[in-house]
Amino acid sequence: MARRKVTSDVTGMIRRLEVAPGASVAAGDTILIMESMKMEIPVAAPAAGIVRDFHVDEDAFVQEGQLLATLETSD
Repeated sequence: MARRKVTSDVTGMIRRLEVAPGASVAAGDTILIMESMKMEIPVAAPAAGIVRDFHVDEDAFVQEGQLLATLETSD
């Protein structure tokens, strides 16, 4: 099993965690919602796997490139 890091593409706020740690996700599934410049931005799983950890909380301010979550994948 490999670990894949999910990072932020933009600076903004974490509005909602859409899944819980331990959840299985498919590639492209939304794992959290960010807000940047008054727009909601879904953050998708880059590959199928299991969400192992979120490294942010709801309402947290994050920077571009910041680690948001870790997935465990089979690739």
